[in-house]
Amino acid sequence: MTIDEKIQAAYHALTTGRPGISDGQLTISNICAEAGISRASFYRSPLAATIRRDLADPGTAKRPEADQLRAKVHELTAADKQLRSKHATEIRDLRATVRAYANQIQILALRVGQLEDDNQRLTARLQHAGDNITPLNRALP
Repeated sequence: MTIDEKIQAAYHALTTGRPGISDGQLTISNICAEAGISRASFYRSPLAATIRRDLADPGTAKRPEADQLRAKVHELTAADKQLRSKHATEIRDLRATVRAYANQIQILALRVGQLEDDNQRLTARLQHAGDNITPLNRALP
């Protein structure tokens, strides 16, 4: 088998997703490994220019399923990272809102306590006032 035939067989094996030796990625190193030749032998071959052009333009070379899956994994990983970042931002914003509401609740609870104390103090003062104060018998809403 000639070097060109070995290169063609290796290229075909990688593009169909049937690597024998390599990890299955469509690279010149893997083509050389599959063909059992050196990179220098590959570059001396007339097929090298065509294969390099195919590898440079991903749309022209048929990629094996493994490469397509790697690309999909990379895409999904990037989307996951973006969603996690968005989620973390939302959580951070919600925690800040909860802290603000907790502060407002604490302020309102203190104010209600002050008003209750004032009410008790005024009610006690009214009871001890004797005849100086005449209560109005009005129904409160």
